[in-house]
Amino acid sequence: MTYDTLGLGALDYLPCRYGTSKLTFRGPRRALEAPYVAFLGGTATFGKFIEQPFPLLVEHLTGVTSVNFGQVNAGLDVFSKDSTVLEAARGAQVTVIEAMGPVNMNNRFYSVHPRRNDRFLHASPDLKQLYYDVDFTQFSFTQHMLRHLYLCDAGRFAQIRHMLEKTWVRRMRRLLTQLSQEVVLVRIDASGAEVGWSMEAGPAPSLITDDMVDRLGPLLSAIVDVSSKKRSSGSEGMTFSILEEEAAKVVPHPHIHQEVARALYPVLDRLM
Repeated sequence: MTYDTLGLGALDYLPCRYGTSKLTFRGPRRALEAPYVAFLGGTATFGKFIEQPFPLLVEHLTGVTSVNFGQVNAGLDVFSKDSTVLEAARGAQVTVIEAMGPVNMNNRFYSVHPRRNDRFLHASPDLKQLYYDVDFTQFSFTQHMLRHLYLCDAGRFAQIRHMLEKTWVRRMRRLLTQLSQEVVLVRIDASGAEVGWSMEAGPAPSLITDDMVDRLGPLLSAIVDVSSKKRSSGSEGMTFSILEEEAAKVVPHPHIHQEVARALYPVLDRLM
């Protein structure tokens, strides 16, 4: 299920475009004039249902323009193939990239939609051979598909996990070389769970293991981890329609955005 359509009571994200990109970004549109900080990431960076997502909060703290290139449910592919975003990130004083996990990207076992990376397109012959007993036409989303495969046979799934981790590291290295000189990776875990994979409830695309990050080496200027067991039951600072209520429960709450902004501020202050 997806919640991309604005309905009654939904938040106005002031959608805007940059250059020749086919992507729609959260506004207001910013002038790409130095100095600015570019933010690349998924649902958290975009700030789904959040009136003031952490890129905007960082702008308030630093006084430096923040350009939000976040995309809902994005994987690495959506940015690595967008020349407009890459050019803008190269021109930024600092690029902040949210840790988007290995689930929503093309790989040896399956393909995803080029812009909506959470959409499962088709399985490769290798995956069909590995899971010969699974009908892949039943899946529309990567999360649903991977959780089904894990529950079907965790032993076989280990091959998929190993491949995804290797692919993520390789693709992240390639992406980082195309960004600004200073790059900050931010890992956001609002569940309070240990950073890693959690296949019992489905794969966690926003959680990256320490080993995967360590293999990125000097391509990163800094790593910022924000983890919180606190989960507010309220909706203060969130705007959504009745149909979006369930989806709003699983995105980072406003207090997480505030924690991310506070954690990023001294790092960006040092790098700018």
